[in-house]
Amino acid sequence: MESTWRRWCLPDLSTSAALLTLVYVLFLFDGPHRLFRDSDSGWHIRTGERILDSLTLPRLDPYSFGKPAAAWVAWEWAADVLMGAAHRLGGLGAVAWLYTVAIAACSWLWFQLQWQLGSNFLIACALASPMLSTANIHWLARPHIFGWTLLLIALLWLERDAPPSPRRPWYHWALLAALWANLHASFFLLPLLAALYSPRLGWTPTLASALATLLNPYGPSLHLHIFHYLRDRELLRLIGEFQSFNFHSDGAAQIAVALILSLSAVGLFLSRRDYTRAAVTLLFCAIAIRSARGLPLMALAALPFAGRAFSQLPWPPAFTQYAANLRTLDRSLSGPLSALAVLTASYLFCTTPYMQARTGFPASDFPVQASSQLAALPPQARLFAPDKFGGYLIYRFAGSRPVFFDGRSDYYGAAFMKDYIALVQVRPHWLSLWKRHGFTHAVLPLDYSLNSVLPTLGWRELHRDSTVVLWTQPPSHPPVNP
Repeated sequence: MESTWRRWCLPDLSTSAALLTLVYVLFLFDGPHRLFRDSDSGWHIRTGERILDSLTLPRLDPYSFGKPAAAWVAWEWAADVLMGAAHRLGGLGAVAWLYTVAIAACSWLWFQLQWQLGSNFLIACALASPMLSTANIHWLARPHIFGWTLLLIALLWLERDAPPSPRRPWYHWALLAALWANLHASFFLLPLLAALYSPRLGWTPTLASALATLLNPYGPSLHLHIFHYLRDRELLRLIGEFQSFNFHSDGAAQIAVALILSLSAVGLFLSRRDYTRAAVTLLFCAIAIRSARGLPLMALAALPFAGRAFSQLPWPPAFTQYAANLRTLDRSLSGPLSALAVLTASYLFCTTPYMQARTGFPASDFPVQASSQLAALPPQARLFAPDKFGGYLIYRFAGSRPVFFDGRSDYYGAAFMKDYIALVQVRPHWLSLWKRHGFTHAVLPLDYSLNSVLPTLGWRELHRDSTVVLWTQPPSHPPVNP
């Protein structure tokens, strides 16, 4: 009886890590604000609500006057629906809770993958710090978090199915791939990883997962859309998160450690002729070096393999035995009741009026203080705002006030982004672009060059706070109808 109580109530290391991650995100990381520091969360929520209302996917853009009513691929529609449903159930607090739980689930799965790979208990614990320090650079209320979760499940399955373990049925891979293809664009990683494991597992997982990705509302058009997007170098070089990480920035030391350890693991696997694991680890290191967005993927997917590689080194017997004893104790625990209690309490807390008032887009980054002035603008106003503000404005006005630009770079394209950059950087031809779009108002961060240029054209301030300036055009220029 005591053994059963301990197993159900006392959490093991993976469950403890997940619960600590949840508490850290909500309180120390300031998740209720920092999860929304990217305004794309706003248009994801409103798109999910649109889908719930109409039970159809949007095929034309409903949000922009900068590039109005063109074809739009809502490639993360299932994640949008989850966000929209959470928002209707419990506001932004429920959305924050949803993503906090998904991040915590990644910690749990990360340790499960470590155990499946046979990592030393103490080495796995040591690797947790660089993993969390690297992954948290992209802790945002955006659908890629679901992609992280599914990636860890895929790697766990691929390792568990290795001989002599029985192989799971093909439809397991098909279901995982179909779910992934509707949640996040990183679904192509599943058939790619399955192909790397094909010498051990055969080609069934690869074929089943590749074909099942076609089970999405767009069919193969989704694959073509993502392919053209990811190979559009002219566009991607204009997007900051697709650039390589600056290792001179603050807090980069742990990220550098994670990358060095992962690259070292590649060499150790090659020396042991473990080519599959070497290829998987190298894949995620290459993604991380190419793009800052890939660093969390490297921390989540490559560091567990580094745990295995370093665990196979000739450590002193006392160290190995002590770690094994800790792992034996850890296996006797589980703690599902503790996890359920914390999940329930955290949801109730996140959706209280107290937390709802303290959850949302941070006023230091978005025109939150200017929202009442923005709401008072005439319906026909054509508001210039940077792409950083676009998702927030879509959320704030539930899509009723068209925006000039937002974070859907695949929709707007490289030509539009170049014109936008010319505007915000006040390049020689900026004024002709400004007049072409017929802006009547502008809301700008304090450090934008346009703030010093617009007054010379007769524009006047309507509002100024610690984050933005709201401008209106000269009275002699009547509003331009959209």
